[in-house]
Amino acid sequence: MNQSEQHYIKMTQTPVEHLIVSLSVPTIVSMLISNIYNLADTYFVGTLGVSASGAVGVVFTLMTVLQAIGFMLGHGSGSVISRLLADRDADAASHYASTSFFLALGIGALFLLLGVPLIRPLMRLLGSTDTILPYAAEYGRYILIAAPLMIGSLVLNNVLRYEGMAFYAMIGLSLGGILNIIGDPIFIYGFHMGVGGAGLSTALSQAVSFIVLLVLFQRHAQSRLAPRNFSANWRTIWDILSTGFPNLFRQGLMSVSSGALNHCAGAFSDACVSAMAITSRCQSFMLSIAIGICQGFQPVAGFNYQARKFARLRRAFRFTLKATAVVLALLGLAGFAFAPQIISRFQSDPEVLRIGSRALRMTSVGLVFSALNLSPGMLFQTCGQKGRALLLACLRGGLCFLPLLLILSSTLGIPGLQLAQPCADVLAGLLSLPFVLQFFRDLPLEDQHVPADDFSA
Repeated sequence: MNQSEQHYIKMTQTPVEHLIVSLSVPTIVSMLISNIYNLADTYFVGTLGVSASGAVGVVFTLMTVLQAIGFMLGHGSGSVISRLLADRDADAASHYASTSFFLALGIGALFLLLGVPLIRPLMRLLGSTDTILPYAAEYGRYILIAAPLMIGSLVLNNVLRYEGMAFYAMIGLSLGGILNIIGDPIFIYGFHMGVGGAGLSTALSQAVSFIVLLVLFQRHAQSRLAPRNFSANWRTIWDILSTGFPNLFRQGLMSVSSGALNHCAGAFSDACVSAMAITSRCQSFMLSIAIGICQGFQPVAGFNYQARKFARLRRAFRFTLKATAVVLALLGLAGFAFAPQIISRFQSDPEVLRIGSRALRMTSVGLVFSALNLSPGMLFQTCGQKGRALLLACLRGGLCFLPLLLILSSTLGIPGLQLAQPCADVLAGLLSLPFVLQFFRDLPLEDQHVPADDFSA
Protein backbone atom coordinates (compact mmCIF):
# COMPACT_ATOMS: atom_id res chain seq x y z
CA MET A 1 0.00 0.00 0.00
CA ASN A 2 1.48 3.35 -1.05
CA GLN A 3 1.69 6.53 1.03
CA SER A 4 -1.38 8.07 -0.60
CA GLU A 5 -3.61 5.05 0.18
CA GLN A 6 -2.35 4.87 3.78
CA HIS A 7 -3.12 8.55 4.25
CA TYR A 8 -6.63 8.16 2.81
CA ILE A 9 -7.45 5.28 5.17
CA LYS A 10 -6.04 7.19 8.14
CA MET A 11 -8.09 10.34 7.45
CA THR A 12 -11.39 8.58 6.65
CA GLN A 13 -11.43 5.59 9.02
CA THR A 14 -9.63 6.59 12.24
CA PRO A 15 -12.15 7.68 14.92
CA VAL A 16 -12.40 11.45 14.54
CA GLU A 17 -11.84 12.22 18.22
CA HIS A 18 -8.61 10.26 18.27
CA LEU A 19 -7.52 11.69 14.93
CA ILE A 20 -8.14 15.31 15.98
CA VAL A 21 -6.33 14.81 19.28
CA SER A 22 -3.36 13.16 17.56
CA LEU A 23 -3.10 16.08 15.13
CA SER A 24 -3.87 18.73 17.74
CA VAL A 25 -1.34 17.78 20.40
CA PRO A 26 1.78 18.47 18.29
CA THR A 27 0.22 21.70 17.03
CA ILE A 28 -0.66 22.81 20.56
CA VAL A 29 2.87 22.02 21.76
CA SER A 30 4.49 24.00 18.94
CA MET A 31 2.11 26.94 19.43
CA LEU A 32 2.65 26.94 23.18
CA ILE A 33 6.40 26.97 22.73
CA SER A 34 6.10 29.76 20.15
CA ASN A 35 3.99 31.78 22.54
CA ILE A 36 6.28 30.97 25.44
CA TYR A 37 9.22 32.42 23.56
CA ASN A 38 7.12 35.50 22.79
CA LEU A 39 6.39 35.75 26.50
CA ALA A 40 10.09 35.17 27.21
CA ASP A 41 10.90 38.23 25.07
CA THR A 42 8.30 40.18 27.04
CA TYR A 43 9.72 38.96 30.35
CA PHE A 44 13.42 39.54 29.66
CA VAL A 45 12.94 42.86 27.86
CA GLY A 46 10.61 43.95 30.66
CA THR A 47 13.55 43.88 33.06
CA LEU A 48 15.16 46.67 31.01
CA GLY A 49 12.38 49.18 31.84
CA VAL A 50 8.84 50.24 31.01
CA SER A 51 9.72 51.84 27.65
CA ALA A 52 11.66 48.75 26.57
CA SER A 53 8.70 46.60 27.57
CA GLY A 54 6.43 48.79 25.45
CA ALA A 55 8.74 48.19 22.46
CA VAL A 56 7.81 44.50 22.57
CA GLY A 57 4.16 45.42 22.02
CA VAL A 58 5.05 47.69 19.10
CA VAL A 59 7.25 45.11 17.37
CA PHE A 60 4.67 42.42 18.09
CA THR A 61 2.43 44.32 15.67
CA LEU A 62 5.09 43.94 12.95
CA MET A 63 5.44 40.24 13.70
CA THR A 64 1.68 39.87 13.41
CA VAL A 65 1.83 41.34 9.90
CA LEU A 66 4.51 38.83 8.88
CA GLN A 67 2.52 36.01 10.47
CA ALA A 68 -0.59 37.15 8.61
CA ILE A 69 1.18 36.71 5.28
CA GLY A 70 2.70 33.38 6.30
CA PHE A 71 -0.63 32.03 7.52
CA MET A 72 -2.41 33.27 4.39
CA LEU A 73 0.01 31.42 2.10
CA GLY A 74 0.34 28.36 4.38
CA HIS A 75 -3.36 27.88 5.12
CA GLY A 76 -4.34 28.88 1.59
CA SER A 77 -2.14 26.26 -0.04
CA GLY A 78 -2.58 23.72 2.75
CA SER A 79 -6.37 23.75 2.55
CA VAL A 80 -6.25 23.12 -1.20
CA ILE A 81 -3.54 20.47 -0.78
CA SER A 82 -5.58 18.53 1.80
CA ARG A 83 -8.44 18.29 -0.69
CA LEU A 84 -6.11 17.40 -3.58
CA LEU A 85 -4.64 14.56 -1.53
CA ALA A 86 -8.19 13.32 -0.86
CA ASP A 87 -8.43 13.10 -4.66
CA ARG A 88 -4.96 11.42 -4.70
CA ASP A 89 -3.40 14.19 -6.83
CA ALA A 90 0.10 14.65 -5.33
CA ASP A 91 1.46 16.39 -8.46
CA ALA A 92 -1.04 19.23 -8.25
CA ALA A 93 -0.37 19.43 -4.51
CA SER A 94 3.34 19.96 -5.26
CA HIS A 95 2.52 22.92 -7.51
CA TYR A 96 0.51 24.58 -4.74
CA ALA A 97 3.16 23.89 -2.09
CA SER A 98 6.04 25.22 -4.22
CA THR A 99 4.11 28.28 -5.36
CA SER A 100 3.20 29.33 -1.81
CA PHE A 101 6.72 28.63 -0.52
CA PHE A 102 8.57 30.71 -3.10
CA LEU A 103 5.98 33.50 -2.85
CA ALA A 104 6.68 33.55 0.90
CA LEU A 105 10.42 33.97 0.36
CA GLY A 106 9.85 36.76 -2.17
CA ILE A 107 7.43 38.72 0.00
CA GLY A 108 9.71 38.33 3.02
CA ALA A 109 12.62 39.71 0.98
CA LEU A 110 10.54 42.79 0.15
CA PHE A 111 9.93 43.44 3.84
CA LEU A 112 13.66 43.13 4.49
CA LEU A 113 14.74 45.45 1.67
CA LEU A 114 12.09 48.12 2.27
CA GLY A 115 11.63 47.88 6.02
CA VAL A 116 15.19 48.12 7.36
CA PRO A 117 15.96 51.54 5.79
CA LEU A 118 12.59 52.86 7.01
CA ILE A 119 12.66 51.25 10.46
CA ARG A 120 12.05 54.39 12.54
CA PRO A 121 9.01 55.73 10.62
CA LEU A 122 7.69 52.17 10.48
CA MET A 123 7.87 51.85 14.28
CA ARG A 124 6.09 55.20 14.67
CA LEU A 125 3.37 53.98 12.32
CA LEU A 126 2.90 50.93 14.53
CA GLY A 127 2.30 53.06 17.62
CA SER A 128 5.72 53.79 19.10
CA THR A 129 6.09 56.83 21.34
CA ASP A 130 9.26 58.97 21.35
CA THR A 131 10.61 57.20 24.43
CA ILE A 132 9.81 53.70 23.10
CA LEU A 133 11.14 54.37 19.57
CA PRO A 134 14.90 53.64 20.13
CA TYR A 135 14.10 50.26 21.66
CA ALA A 136 11.46 49.37 19.04
CA ALA A 137 13.77 50.27 16.14
CA GLU A 138 16.61 48.18 17.56
CA TYR A 139 14.37 45.17 18.16
CA GLY A 140 12.37 45.50 14.92
CA ARG A 141 15.46 45.64 12.68
CA TYR A 142 16.33 42.01 13.47
CA ILE A 143 12.72 40.90 12.90
CA LEU A 144 12.78 42.43 9.41
CA ILE A 145 16.10 40.73 8.62
CA ALA A 146 14.51 37.38 9.47
CA ALA A 147 11.25 38.14 7.60
CA PRO A 148 11.80 35.74 4.62
CA LEU A 149 12.57 32.87 6.99
CA MET A 150 9.65 33.66 9.31
CA ILE A 151 7.12 33.68 6.48
CA GLY A 152 8.66 30.65 4.78
CA SER A 153 8.62 28.66 8.02
CA LEU A 154 4.91 29.31 8.48
CA VAL A 155 4.18 27.99 4.99
CA LEU A 156 6.19 24.81 5.60
CA ASN A 157 4.60 24.33 9.02
CA ASN A 158 1.03 24.70 7.82
CA VAL A 159 1.36 22.53 4.72
CA LEU A 160 2.87 19.76 6.85
CA ARG A 161 -0.12 20.02 9.21
CA TYR A 162 -2.64 19.88 6.38
CA GLU A 163 -0.91 16.76 5.10
CA GLY A 164 -1.51 15.17 8.50
CA MET A 165 2.13 15.47 9.64
CA ALA A 166 1.66 17.73 12.64
CA PHE A 167 4.48 15.99 14.52
CA TYR A 168 7.11 17.12 12.04
CA ALA A 169 5.63 20.63 12.00
CA MET A 170 5.94 20.66 15.79
CA ILE A 171 9.61 19.68 15.73
CA GLY A 172 10.58 22.58 13.49
CA LEU A 173 8.75 25.34 15.34
CA SER A 174 9.43 23.97 18.81
CA LEU A 175 13.17 23.70 18.29
CA GLY A 176 13.37 27.32 17.20
CA GLY A 177 11.22 28.42 20.14
CA ILE A 178 13.37 26.60 22.68
CA LEU A 179 16.53 28.11 21.18
CA ASN A 180 15.01 31.58 21.44
CA ILE A 181 14.17 31.10 25.10
CA ILE A 182 17.78 30.03 25.75
CA GLY A 183 19.21 32.78 23.57
CA ASP A 184 17.32 35.71 25.14
CA PRO A 185 19.28 35.94 28.41
CA ILE A 186 22.55 35.09 26.64
CA PHE A 187 22.31 37.94 24.13
CA ILE A 188 20.48 40.44 26.36
CA TYR A 189 22.67 40.04 29.45
CA GLY A 190 25.67 37.91 28.49
CA PHE A 191 26.60 39.98 25.43
CA HIS A 192 25.09 43.19 26.88
CA MET A 193 22.97 43.76 23.75
CA GLY A 194 19.81 44.84 25.57
CA VAL A 195 16.67 44.90 23.44
CA GLY A 196 18.71 44.13 20.32
CA GLY A 197 19.73 40.85 21.93
CA ALA A 198 16.10 39.74 22.07
CA GLY A 199 15.70 40.60 18.40
CA LEU A 200 18.87 38.75 17.39
CA SER A 201 17.83 35.70 19.41
CA THR A 202 14.45 35.66 17.64
CA ALA A 203 16.07 36.01 14.20
CA LEU A 204 18.53 33.15 14.81
CA SER A 205 15.80 30.88 16.18
CA GLN A 206 13.69 31.55 13.08
CA ALA A 207 16.62 30.56 10.88
CA VAL A 208 16.97 27.24 12.71
CA SER A 209 13.23 26.56 12.46
CA PHE A 210 13.28 27.27 8.74
CA ILE A 211 16.16 24.88 8.03
CA VAL A 212 14.68 22.05 10.13
CA LEU A 213 11.21 22.43 8.63
CA LEU A 214 12.60 22.50 5.10
CA VAL A 215 14.56 19.28 5.64
CA LEU A 216 11.59 17.51 7.25
CA PHE A 217 9.25 18.70 4.51
CA GLN A 218 11.42 17.41 1.69
CA ARG A 219 11.85 14.05 3.42
CA HIS A 220 8.29 13.33 4.53
CA ALA A 221 5.66 15.43 2.73
CA GLN A 222 3.66 14.00 -0.17
CA SER A 223 3.97 17.32 -2.02
CA ARG A 224 7.43 18.38 -3.19
CA LEU A 225 9.18 21.76 -3.23
CA ALA A 226 11.12 22.61 -6.38
CA PRO A 227 11.50 25.73 -8.55
CA ARG A 228 10.09 23.80 -11.51
CA ASN A 229 6.88 23.24 -9.53
CA PHE A 230 6.35 26.97 -9.03
CA SER A 231 3.26 28.04 -10.97
CA ALA A 232 2.91 31.54 -12.36
CA ASN A 233 -0.62 30.62 -13.38
CA TRP A 234 -2.95 33.22 -11.91
CA ARG A 235 -5.62 30.61 -11.07
CA THR A 236 -3.20 28.71 -8.83
CA ILE A 237 -2.04 31.87 -7.11
CA TRP A 238 -5.61 33.09 -6.70
CA ASP A 239 -6.67 29.74 -5.18
CA ILE A 240 -3.91 30.11 -2.59
CA LEU A 241 -4.59 33.76 -1.84
CA SER A 242 -8.39 33.60 -1.78
CA THR A 243 -8.42 30.49 0.42
CA GLY A 244 -5.88 32.10 2.72
CA PHE A 245 -7.57 35.52 2.85
CA PRO A 246 -9.34 34.73 6.15
CA ASN A 247 -5.94 34.26 7.81
CA LEU A 248 -4.57 37.40 6.20
CA PHE A 249 -7.52 39.43 7.35
CA ARG A 250 -7.61 37.81 10.80
CA GLN A 251 -3.92 38.37 11.44
CA GLY A 252 -3.81 41.62 9.49
CA LEU A 253 -6.67 43.06 11.46
CA MET A 254 -4.91 41.93 14.61
CA SER A 255 -1.95 44.03 13.46
CA VAL A 256 -4.16 47.03 12.77
CA SER A 257 -5.94 46.50 16.07
CA SER A 258 -2.64 46.12 17.93
CA GLY A 259 -1.35 49.32 16.36
CA ALA A 260 -4.60 51.13 17.19
CA LEU A 261 -4.41 49.81 20.75
CA ASN A 262 -0.82 51.08 21.04
CA HIS A 263 -1.85 54.51 19.78
CA CYS A 264 -4.84 54.71 22.14
CA ALA A 265 -2.81 53.46 25.09
CA GLY A 266 0.08 55.79 24.24
CA ALA A 267 -2.24 58.76 24.74
CA PHE A 268 -2.31 57.83 28.44
CA SER A 269 1.25 56.66 29.28
CA ASP A 270 4.08 54.25 28.43
CA ALA A 271 2.87 52.18 31.39
CA CYS A 272 -0.50 51.79 29.68
CA VAL A 273 1.17 50.67 26.42
CA SER A 274 3.25 48.14 28.35
CA ALA A 275 0.26 46.83 30.32
CA MET A 276 -1.90 46.31 27.26
CA ALA A 277 1.02 44.69 25.38
CA ILE A 278 1.53 42.20 28.22
CA THR A 279 -2.20 41.49 28.34
CA SER A 280 -2.28 40.88 24.58
CA ARG A 281 0.62 38.43 24.85
CA CYS A 282 -1.11 36.56 27.68
CA GLN A 283 -4.34 36.38 25.70
CA SER A 284 -2.46 35.08 22.64
CA PHE A 285 -0.91 32.39 24.84
CA MET A 286 -4.31 31.24 26.11
CA LEU A 287 -5.88 31.32 22.65
CA SER A 288 -2.99 29.31 21.20
CA ILE A 289 -4.25 26.12 22.84
CA ALA A 290 -7.73 26.54 21.35
CA ILE A 291 -6.25 27.45 17.98
CA GLY A 292 -4.09 24.33 18.17
CA ILE A 293 -7.19 22.17 18.64
CA CYS A 294 -8.91 23.87 15.71
CA GLN A 295 -5.84 23.44 13.52
CA GLY A 296 -5.79 19.73 14.37
CA PHE A 297 -9.40 19.66 13.19
CA GLN A 298 -8.70 21.41 9.88
CA PRO A 299 -7.01 18.59 7.92
CA VAL A 300 -9.70 16.20 9.18
CA ALA A 301 -12.45 18.57 8.05
CA GLY A 302 -10.97 19.35 4.64
CA PHE A 303 -10.17 15.75 3.78
CA ASN A 304 -13.53 14.32 4.85
CA TYR A 305 -15.49 17.14 3.22
CA GLN A 306 -13.78 16.43 -0.10
CA ALA A 307 -14.19 12.67 0.42
CA ARG A 308 -17.89 13.36 1.13
CA LYS A 309 -17.78 11.81 4.61
CA PHE A 310 -20.28 14.30 6.02
CA ALA A 311 -21.24 12.32 9.12
CA ARG A 312 -17.56 12.33 10.15
CA LEU A 313 -17.37 16.06 9.46
CA ARG A 314 -20.33 16.77 11.75
CA ARG A 315 -18.93 14.62 14.52
CA ALA A 316 -15.48 16.20 14.17
CA PHE A 317 -16.88 19.73 14.39
CA ARG A 318 -18.99 19.00 17.49
CA PHE A 319 -15.96 17.53 19.24
CA THR A 320 -13.77 20.48 18.27
CA LEU A 321 -16.28 23.11 19.40
CA LYS A 322 -16.79 21.43 22.78
CA ALA A 323 -13.07 20.96 23.33
CA THR A 324 -12.17 24.57 22.51
CA ALA A 325 -15.00 25.93 24.69
CA VAL A 326 -13.95 23.84 27.69
CA VAL A 327 -10.28 24.73 27.31
CA LEU A 328 -10.98 28.46 26.96
CA ALA A 329 -13.36 28.41 29.95
CA LEU A 330 -10.70 26.81 32.17
CA LEU A 331 -7.99 29.17 30.96
CA GLY A 332 -10.31 32.14 31.45
CA LEU A 333 -10.94 31.12 35.05
CA ALA A 334 -7.21 30.82 35.68
CA GLY A 335 -6.50 34.17 34.02
CA PHE A 336 -9.19 35.90 36.07
CA ALA A 337 -8.07 34.37 39.37
CA PHE A 338 -4.34 34.95 38.97
CA ALA A 339 -4.23 38.12 36.85
CA PRO A 340 -2.04 40.20 39.25
CA GLN A 341 0.44 37.36 39.69
CA ILE A 342 0.66 36.82 35.94
CA ILE A 343 1.21 40.49 35.06
CA SER A 344 3.78 40.93 37.85
CA ARG A 345 5.94 38.22 36.29
CA PHE A 346 6.56 40.51 33.32
CA GLN A 347 6.63 43.99 34.83
CA SER A 348 6.72 45.13 38.47
CA ASP A 349 5.84 48.78 37.83
CA PRO A 350 2.75 49.54 39.99
CA GLU A 351 0.90 51.36 37.21
CA VAL A 352 1.53 48.55 34.71
CA LEU A 353 0.38 46.03 37.31
CA ARG A 354 -2.82 47.97 38.07
CA ILE A 355 -3.84 48.48 34.43
CA GLY A 356 -2.70 45.05 33.22
CA SER A 357 -4.39 43.05 35.98
CA ARG A 358 -7.78 44.57 35.30
CA ALA A 359 -7.35 44.22 31.53
CA LEU A 360 -6.41 40.54 31.84
CA ARG A 361 -9.39 39.82 34.08
CA MET A 362 -11.78 41.45 31.64
CA THR A 363 -10.19 39.63 28.71
CA SER A 364 -10.50 36.30 30.54
CA VAL A 365 -14.25 36.77 30.97
CA GLY A 366 -14.86 37.04 27.23
CA LEU A 367 -12.41 34.34 26.23
CA VAL A 368 -14.82 31.39 26.01
CA PHE A 369 -16.90 33.16 23.33
CA SER A 370 -13.89 32.97 21.01
CA ALA A 371 -14.68 29.26 20.50
CA LEU A 372 -17.87 30.26 18.66
CA ASN A 373 -15.81 32.30 16.21
CA LEU A 374 -12.63 30.21 15.86
CA SER A 375 -14.12 26.77 15.16
CA PRO A 376 -16.65 27.82 12.47
CA GLY A 377 -14.10 30.10 10.80
CA MET A 378 -11.58 27.30 10.41
CA LEU A 379 -14.31 24.90 9.27
CA PHE A 380 -15.39 27.25 6.48
CA GLN A 381 -11.86 27.97 5.32
CA THR A 382 -10.89 24.31 5.15
CA CYS A 383 -14.05 23.31 3.30
CA GLY A 384 -13.61 26.03 0.68
CA GLN A 385 -16.40 28.27 2.04
CA LYS A 386 -14.24 31.30 1.35
CA GLY A 387 -16.77 34.09 1.72
CA ARG A 388 -18.07 32.90 5.09
CA ALA A 389 -14.56 32.19 6.35
CA LEU A 390 -13.45 35.69 5.38
CA LEU A 391 -16.38 37.35 7.11
CA LEU A 392 -15.89 35.44 10.36
CA ALA A 393 -12.15 36.13 10.28
CA CYS A 394 -12.85 39.87 10.13
CA LEU A 395 -15.25 39.90 13.06
CA ARG A 396 -13.19 39.44 16.21
CA GLY A 397 -10.07 41.47 15.46
CA GLY A 398 -11.55 44.11 13.20
CA LEU A 399 -15.25 44.65 12.59
CA CYS A 400 -16.09 44.19 16.25
CA PHE A 401 -12.91 45.25 18.03
CA LEU A 402 -11.86 48.45 16.25
CA PRO A 403 -15.17 50.35 16.62
CA LEU A 404 -15.46 49.22 20.23
CA LEU A 405 -11.86 50.29 20.95
CA LEU A 406 -12.34 53.77 19.51
CA ILE A 407 -15.74 54.33 21.11
CA LEU A 408 -14.98 52.89 24.55
CA SER A 409 -11.48 54.40 24.91
CA SER A 410 -12.74 57.87 23.97
CA THR A 411 -15.72 57.70 26.33
CA LEU A 412 -14.37 55.65 29.25
CA GLY A 413 -10.60 56.18 29.01
CA ILE A 414 -8.38 53.33 30.22
CA PRO A 415 -11.37 51.17 31.32
CA GLY A 416 -12.56 51.42 27.72
CA LEU A 417 -9.25 50.00 26.50
CA GLN A 418 -9.66 47.13 28.94
CA LEU A 419 -13.25 46.41 27.91
CA ALA A 420 -12.82 46.53 24.12
CA GLN A 421 -11.42 43.03 23.52
CA PRO A 422 -13.79 41.02 25.78
CA CYS A 423 -16.79 42.86 24.32
CA ALA A 424 -15.51 42.11 20.81
CA ASP A 425 -15.08 38.40 21.71
CA VAL A 426 -18.67 38.11 22.91
CA LEU A 427 -20.11 39.95 19.91
CA ALA A 428 -18.02 38.03 17.34
CA GLY A 429 -18.96 34.68 18.86
CA LEU A 430 -22.69 35.42 18.82
CA LEU A 431 -22.58 36.75 15.26
CA SER A 432 -20.73 33.61 14.06
CA LEU A 433 -23.29 31.16 15.40
CA PRO A 434 -25.99 31.56 12.70
CA PHE A 435 -23.48 30.90 9.91
CA VAL A 436 -22.37 27.52 11.23
CA LEU A 437 -25.96 26.45 11.94
CA GLN A 438 -26.90 27.30 8.35
CA PHE A 439 -23.86 25.42 7.00
CA PHE A 440 -24.84 22.17 8.67
CA ARG A 441 -28.52 22.59 7.76
CA ASP A 442 -27.48 22.81 4.10
CA LEU A 443 -24.98 19.93 4.31
CA PRO A 444 -26.40 16.60 3.04
CA LEU A 445 -27.12 14.04 5.74
CA GLU A 446 -25.72 11.24 3.60
CA ASP A 447 -22.20 11.01 2.21
CA GLN A 448 -22.97 12.40 -1.22
CA HIS A 449 -21.48 15.02 -3.53
CA VAL A 450 -22.02 18.72 -2.91
CA PRO A 451 -20.84 21.54 -5.17
CA ALA A 452 -17.82 23.54 -4.00
CA ASP A 453 -18.59 27.00 -2.71
CA ASP A 454 -17.24 30.01 -4.57
CA PHE A 455 -15.64 33.12 -3.13
CA SER A 456 -18.89 35.01 -3.04
CA ALA A 457 -20.61 32.51 -0.76
